[in-house]
Amino acid sequence: MDNENAPVWFAMSAPYRRELKAKEFLDKKSVECFVPMKQALIEKRNGAKSRQMVPAIHNIIFVHTTRERIRELKQGVNFLQYHTRPVAGKNIPIIVPDRQMQQFIAVTTTANENITYLRPEELDIKQGTKVRIHGGVFDGTEGYFVKVQGKRSRRVVILIEGITAVALTEISTDFIEVIG
Repeated sequence: MDNENAPVWFAMSAPYRRELKAKEFLDKKSVECFVPMKQALIEKRNGAKSRQMVPAIHNIIFVHTTRERIRELKQGVNFLQYHTRPVAGKNIPIIVPDRQMQQFIAVTTTANENITYLRPEELDIKQGTKVRIHGGVFDGTEGYFVKVQGKRSRRVVILIEGITAVALTEISTDFIEVIG
């Protein structure tokens, strides 16, 4: 992680719902990034409704690049900021491990409408069991099997610590292996 030249996934903020503006900026600079999207029913001024893809989590964008490159990109751009966490009295940028980010992208890009996005404080992961899913569209995905508030049954939750969590649709316990 100390290697300045190794690309990593930075959890970034794009305040005031400018995550798509940030994505457009990064795409023009040929920098890999990801904004979780979902389908939503949008009502237009004339009263007509249409389904559109909108950001699933406002103000969040994940950027895959080197530390040096992200510093360059942030120069003079006020709509791209680090998400940080306190460590030893300093706020350091949150970096998402590659495997966790790959699973998060795989889960959130499925056409499954029963995915629920949560804030980390809405979950008590300590009460959960670490599991791996076998079979189906979520094959190989690892997460926590927990009770999600407002849902009848327990769900597998993929957590990006300090940023977000995504609860999958109900999964039969036949497909779940306890791993920790």
